[in-house]
Amino acid sequence: MGSYRMCMCFTRRYRITEAEPPSDVKEAFHNYSDGGTHMNAEQLRRFLAEVQADDRLSLGDAEKLLEQIQHRRHHITKFRKHSLTLDDFHHFLFSVDFNPPISDQVHQDMTAPLSHYFIYTGHNSYLTGNQLSSDCSDVPIIKALQRGVRVVELDVWPNPSKDDVHVLHGRTLTTPVELLKCLKSIKEHAFATSPYPVVITLEDHLTPDLQAKVAQMVDETFKDLLFYPESDCLSEFPSPEELKYRVIISTKPPKEYLEQAKTVKETEDRSWKKRRDSDDSSRRTEPSSEPADHEQEESQSSESDTSEHKKDSENEKKCNNDQSTTAAPAYKSLIAIHAGKPKGGLTEQLKVHIDKVSRLSLNEQTFERAILSHGKDVLRFTQKNILRVYPKASRVDSSNYKPLMGWMHGAQMVALNMQGYDKSLWLMHGMFRANGGCGYVKKPEFLMHNQTLFDPKAKLPVKKTLKVKVYMGDGWHLDFKHTHFDLYSPPDFYTRVGIAGVPADETMKKTKKKEDNWAPVWDEEFTFPLTVPELALLRIEVNEYDMSEKDDFAGQTCLPVSELKPGIRARAHRTGL
Repeated sequence: MGSYRMCMCFTRRYRITEAEPPSDVKEAFHNYSDGGTHMNAEQLRRFLAEVQADDRLSLGDAEKLLEQIQHRRHHITKFRKHSLTLDDFHHFLFSVDFNPPISDQVHQDMTAPLSHYFIYTGHNSYLTGNQLSSDCSDVPIIKALQRGVRVVELDVWPNPSKDDVHVLHGRTLTTPVELLKCLKSIKEHAFATSPYPVVITLEDHLTPDLQAKVAQMVDETFKDLLFYPESDCLSEFPSPEELKYRVIISTKPPKEYLEQAKTVKETEDRSWKKRRDSDDSSRRTEPSSEPADHEQEESQSSESDTSEHKKDSENEKKCNNDQSTTAAPAYKSLIAIHAGKPKGGLTEQLKVHIDKVSRLSLNEQTFERAILSHGKDVLRFTQKNILRVYPKASRVDSSNYKPLMGWMHGAQMVALNMQGYDKSLWLMHGMFRANGGCGYVKKPEFLMHNQTLFDPKAKLPVKKTLKVKVYMGDGWHLDFKHTHFDLYSPPDFYTRVGIAGVPADETMKKTKKKEDNWAPVWDEEFTFPLTVPELALLRIEVNEYDMSEKDDFAGQTCLPVSELKPGIRARAHRTGL
């Protein structure tokens, strides 16, 4: 029982009551209990097979499930009947634990190369808030890994005394965190929710001696967990299955160094030759300390490729002057996924090589230009190589772009800021609930076809029609104070239901609002014709109607259409991330 104050002079009493079972639930219970007042295990098994499409359950499985339902409902084992009442059946159907809308098991083929998967990817994973002045910490990294994120990004810089490595967002007011602390936290939490590989993308701003220190830190921290490539450059990426419980390093390799002599007889000769080669390499081939996909490199669209490469060269000389080059082999040997930007603009950057694979990073603006001018090249590139898309530098509030833009063109690493709470993140989390939430989702086959390259804007026939019936909502009174939405009355909830996907499938509809009810029953059905169901996400959002101000957000969920189970299902709304 609760109360609302009305006009500051009297109180309005209200009672939170449970909604009765919808008509569809009553009808299903009547049909499968053969018109009786109780449903036994065999009748429950038949309902699950015929309506819910859970046809692999045996009678024994149904009996165990029935016992679990009764235990949850009644908590008394003595004298319990081995059957369900209508109310038991209703609560079972609307229980997220017992009756989820998608599977929690990995079920896709995990033996294809990494480039065949969308990968759960974070951007500036160490930031606790905005991009300019928030703290850097291992805490957001831990949270991301616990959520299932598989790609962690670390910006690595020299500390003020140039003798250690810090993680921070360079040239901002963000406070640093030690790299070693981040690496240890990654090791501890990497496989908390998924056995599949964790990729660490390094934004490298280091001198060669600090690169050597990073190599030692990484090797000593991860030991046997670290994946070392068998060759300098892979011709094809390994599969997630091959890389289970492994940590992978991805960054831009240092430039090649002059080869040392094959044999040296005397120690003095080796020492002299080492100094000579070091001097030669400093003059002729300075190693690069620029990051693999430095934001500032692409945030200024007016800069030409020529000016970017000139700037890179100047930075390399400044950072690496008088530095030893002996660090290169140890650091380079860590890098399993090579990143970088070849000279020559997008045409050269998107070139597919027969004998090697790589990772290319583009910010969202450059990526948008690429899909307009080089759309087919982007698709071909992502069939074998890895493309990472990340937020533009102007998103200082840690906001995000729409991730579907990247997925529609085959980009594997669509990197989002995980610090906030926005609709782009809803879509990201929804996509990676697929495949048991393991962080790797197999790309649709049509994104892998060379002959008929997919065009997201093409007019395609309807491939699948999705029907969604929104029955009811409940549980807000457990999460919110009774005056949270309105000081004077219970909430007026309505639901928005729609599809995020290719442009032709995008839509949003809404139910009528139910006034003064903490457990609203909408009982409304919506139909969605889908041309590309493989990339479609079902969005469900609940808001509270407010006549005078903006409607209040009450909760949301997002689910991959390709994974939805048929029947009557329950899904928890998330009121926060």
